[in-house]
Amino acid sequence: MALRKKEKYIFNTQTLSYEKAVVGWGTRILRFLGFMIAAFVFSLVISTIYYRFFDSPKEKILKAELNQLKDNYSLLSQDVERLNEVLNSLHYRDGNIYRVLFESEPINDEVWQAGSGGVNKYRYLDKYDNGDIIKNVKVKLDKLKKQMVIQSKSYDEIADMIKNQQTMLASIPSIQPVANKKLERMASGFGMRTDPVYKIPKFHAGMDFTASTGTEIYATGDGVVETVNFSYGGYGNEIVVNHGYGYKTRYAHLSKFKVRKGQKVKRGDVIGNVGNTGKSTGPHLHYEVLKNGNAVNPVYFYYNDLKDADFERMIELSNSPGQTFD
Repeated sequence: MALRKKEKYIFNTQTLSYEKAVVGWGTRILRFLGFMIAAFVFSLVISTIYYRFFDSPKEKILKAELNQLKDNYSLLSQDVERLNEVLNSLHYRDGNIYRVLFESEPINDEVWQAGSGGVNKYRYLDKYDNGDIIKNVKVKLDKLKKQMVIQSKSYDEIADMIKNQQTMLASIPSIQPVANKKLERMASGFGMRTDPVYKIPKFHAGMDFTASTGTEIYATGDGVVETVNFSYGGYGNEIVVNHGYGYKTRYAHLSKFKVRKGQKVKRGDVIGNVGNTGKSTGPHLHYEVLKNGNAVNPVYFYYNDLKDADFERMIELSNSPGQTFD
């Protein structure tokens, strides 16, 4: 038996009786519209609350892509900084070693530091949300490109100067003073470092190479042995080689000497052995390069000894903070 629709009755106060309620089409339409409006408002409120606290699938994808772009930007920035560091080291060699040797004017600093375009060059990036980030990388890359062209032309000029300067080049320190193909013996670089004894910041005038006592030490350029000194303090047993052209090298904390004062040496000759003499906290070689009496960073003088990738790695190691061995 089919269920009948429930009927509604109202009490008529005029006739004092119940009468069947009749709902007109107008009322029905109003009720339906009211229901639809209420449902729409309710849905709008729920949607607003949901998207206020939860990401839509599209927003999740966009956020993931943005995070990936930020990670890639960070890696790209690190690569740019490493390239800039290597290029600056090449620029340093150019102006402070090669051109000094040949008494040639270094690259003009204004030319080296000049940009490769005005602000308008990057205006098209302003329309992007992350335009400033992109612009920052573009500016650095464009500057690197320009400096690489300048440096390349400078090296072409130096190559012409080199042709008749073989004797001079043989004298300039250009190899590591101990065998170190895998760069595992680099212990401390040039600059401010922590003193191993007094535990205070102190200028370190050379580079320390860890090696066992007795490891052979090589002359890093042709020259004449200027000093063979026995000592229980400071540098300990040391050798100083005068290479001419304003260059000298110091080899300190030796255990044995293989040369005598006044002896001529060639690049690669064994001149002594690693030791632990003087103010030293362990077997190692302290190596210095001096130009006109002033200590300069030895890392820039390994151009005969290291490939580009190894040279970049050596710069990283030499710049690492920490304490010295002497």
